[in-house]
Amino acid sequence: MKEISTSEFESEVLNSGKVVLDFYSTECPPCEAVAPKFENLSNLYGKDIKFLKIFRQQNRELADKLGVKSSPTLLFYDNGVEVGNRLTGGVKRGEIIENLNLLISEQRKSEILSNIKPITTNYDVIILGGGPGGLTAGLYLCQARINTVIIDIALPGGNVSTTHEVSNYPGFIDPQPGYMLSHNMSEQTKLCGTSYKVAVDVTKVDLLKKEVIIDEFETVKAKKIIIATGTSPNKMNIPGEAEYKGKGVSYCATCDAKYYVDKDVVVIGGGNSAVEEADFITKFAKTVTMIHQFDKLTANMQAQEKLLSNPKVKVLFEHEPRAFVKDGDKMIVEVEDLKTKSKSKIIADGVFVFIGMKSNIEIFKDSLTLDNWGYLKTDEDMQTNIPDVYAVGDVVSKKYRQITTAVADGTIAAISITKELN
Repeated sequence: MKEISTSEFESEVLNSGKVVLDFYSTECPPCEAVAPKFENLSNLYGKDIKFLKIFRQQNRELADKLGVKSSPTLLFYDNGVEVGNRLTGGVKRGEIIENLNLLISEQRKSEILSNIKPITTNYDVIILGGGPGGLTAGLYLCQARINTVIIDIALPGGNVSTTHEVSNYPGFIDPQPGYMLSHNMSEQTKLCGTSYKVAVDVTKVDLLKKEVIIDEFETVKAKKIIIATGTSPNKMNIPGEAEYKGKGVSYCATCDAKYYVDKDVVVIGGGNSAVEEADFITKFAKTVTMIHQFDKLTANMQAQEKLLSNPKVKVLFEHEPRAFVKDGDKMIVEVEDLKTKSKSKIIADGVFVFIGMKSNIEIFKDSLTLDNWGYLKTDEDMQTNIPDVYAVGDVVSKKYRQITTAVADGTIAAISITKELN
């Protein structure tokens, strides 16, 4: 694997056959996550494909010329022509392999894939999920010198990393950007010594054997497991939602509100997250129309009063969306009046859905005791019904889900595990 500069781009990339080029930056957690995957795959595919890296911050002109806007960004070339998909952000090993395989014959692909040997790694504790609960557990465990690994299908931070502002986390006088709060948590845990295997595909989880298979070839074993997989946004499951996800329908204001400057936006929901995110969207959008199924918002009164006093905002109470339709650059929201049953259409530039969350437990839910809403039941030590399997954070059955309650869960589980292992 070789590092190049702009002056070498033409000779090393455009005139060099089959190439994969990684634009990376320093102080970039996603770059750190992709680096070992890139290096490992260079050992497998290096005889057929040239693996190159380029430091984006020192080669900005080239990056801008190529339309590279974030780090890392992986580009794939075949005789000077870019092929496959550009990969950015939390790049998974499987995504890289999929693009590399486009550059070689079926026979070589089979030969290379046959050389991928299963490996096994061992730890004292596996933490499934890198949100505040998992990161806190990792911090306490590594400070207790317990060999711990955090495994996450995304990058560390959880939902906090996509929260625009956190104003109630103790110790900070001023509101903190969510991505910075989660970044600092992650860096603290990483520097302490916790291992990270992030942006991976989790192939299988065996809670009884305490084994997790990632990327289809690595088996990670431990004495104990902490489930910290958190929650993900509920879907409406109406026509057009899946088709236009990321193409006009969004679930993250922090990620996408910036694309709607002076635009008309629809927000669906009326709870705390919907109201708080709608307030954030008003910093960009020209108008925000909220659609809520009840006759009043259910968010806390302070947040409601702030939002409803904003002249950009109007609310359609006792209405529900029935379909999303794309018309050119516009999103059409078909809504039903729940009182009269009449239907109408709202034309907007984008739609944001905030109708609550669901627990991320699909891969192992059948073996665990759940409450009526699909969250994991634990005892006072955060232990589930399976011995040596714990759960922390938003995935746990409890009355309140906050960053601080997740951090508390992680603390309790880590201390309980430390006492047992010692």
